[in-house]
Amino acid sequence: MDLRTLTYFVVIAEELNITKAAKILNMSQPPLSNQMKGLEEELGTKLFIRGKRQLTLTEEGKYLYQKSKDILGLVDKTTTEIRDMNNALTGTISIGLVEGMAPDIAAQWISDYMRQYPSVHFRVVDGNSDDLIEKMRAGLISLAVVTAPIDANLLNSIKVGEEKLGLFMNKDHPLASTQKNITIHDIKNEPLIVPSRKATSDYIRKWFRPLRVEPNIVCEMDNYLDAAALAGRSVGISVFPRTGYILNSSIVRKEIEGVSSSIEYYFVWRKGHMLSVIEENFIDYIQAIVTKK
Repeated sequence: MDLRTLTYFVVIAEELNITKAAKILNMSQPPLSNQMKGLEEELGTKLFIRGKRQLTLTEEGKYLYQKSKDILGLVDKTTTEIRDMNNALTGTISIGLVEGMAPDIAAQWISDYMRQYPSVHFRVVDGNSDDLIEKMRAGLISLAVVTAPIDANLLNSIKVGEEKLGLFMNKDHPLASTQKNITIHDIKNEPLIVPSRKATSDYIRKWFRPLRVEPNIVCEMDNYLDAAALAGRSVGISVFPRTGYILNSSIVRKEIEGVSSSIEYYFVWRKGHMLSVIEENFIDYIQAIVTKK
């Protein structure tokens, strides 16, 4: 299971067709098929279900695909970092961003930093806070902007922002036209769409404890745009950071009254983890910005 074989496997998994994959890899079909058969024999399992026109990934194949992407991504990142060690402030910074305020915060950083160091480029990785922290553990990214809570034993952190959670609903929902602020009592029986991160969903559940009821959470998800789509289709009321959506004509945003609804954003990096020259410089740059405020 070497890197070349994993590269072949990823291309086939994405194309689900040996002939197309062989063309992309600029090789003939029989050797490629033999490589996959050898990989399956080595692992002792089927990775593909072979149909007449295309392939289908087995559960084992899906798992190997995700792991292969991580492994190949780590190889690319390591290669870049080693080159950067001899090239001063050139190269690529990989940074993970949660949705909400994080993209806006980081966009200003990146814009200003690239003006100062035009040879530095950025690779942005999206995900929820738990996903991004796991990628940091795996070495796939070194820097990220995530939401609280964070593990102070694992991560160095700088607070870079704060905002409130809002309620997003279809414009025809009865609560959408009310002029008063909305309380937890108003939504205690409403179907809710909340972030999938456990810490955030637990935070929302605590709002309802004084009422001695469990919130009616019908869906948990990572992607704010998907949550907005469900709210726009009246599946439920979305509870997400206020900057999470670009509002359209079908969605109304309301404030929540009577509970603490703020979430905090932190710029983080792993303790004891070796960073590249440009990553160290970027951290110093962010620290300088925050100190000035």
